[in-house]
Amino acid sequence: MLNIVLFGPPGAGKGTQSQKLIEKYNLIHLSTGDLLRSEIAAGTKLGMEAKKLMDNGLLVPDEVVSGMIDNKVKEHRSAAGFIFDGFPRTVPQAQSLDKLLRENETEITCMIALRVDDEELTKRLLLRGQTSGRPDDQNEELIRKRVLEYNTKTAPVADYYAGQGKYRAVDGIGEIEDIFNELSQQIDTLKEQNKK
Repeated sequence: MLNIVLFGPPGAGKGTQSQKLIEKYNLIHLSTGDLLRSEIAAGTKLGMEAKKLMDNGLLVPDEVVSGMIDNKVKEHRSAAGFIFDGFPRTVPQAQSLDKLLRENETEITCMIALRVDDEELTKRLLLRGQTSGRPDDQNEELIRKRVLEYNTKTAPVADYYAGQGKYRAVDGIGEIEDIFNELSQQIDTLKEQNKK
């Protein structure tokens, strides 16, 4: 099973690249953002709780997110693999994901980070806010808060996977196709190594 954590701050291009990787490698997309947005749209208790936190630029509690992911993994046992987008965001989440995957007899193959500097991220998110209608992409102060939250809480996750020899990084600035080719090259190399 090919399980990839696609990593990077808000606005790094994870959504765009994960769609292309899903098509190429026949993966199931696990985006916590999408899972949460569908809960919010459905007006569930979990969704309303998550909305309140998200509107303030805060993260949703680990156990809530882990529960949603566990359900999805169990639902797609025969999949070629998963691409995790927006999760794990903290080291405890990464440890919890490792445990959850072990229980489902699989593991993370690699984490690939899209590197983009803070100013470029802010510019991209404000631009996205003009077209997406997402309120969290229209407020520069909130955007900067989200990027800071990512840098302080999420970046250590890269060290966690580096410690397992599973961390790779790709420049997230440039043409979409070039970034995709670089991601694919990293994944194909790992797949070859895992066959040996």
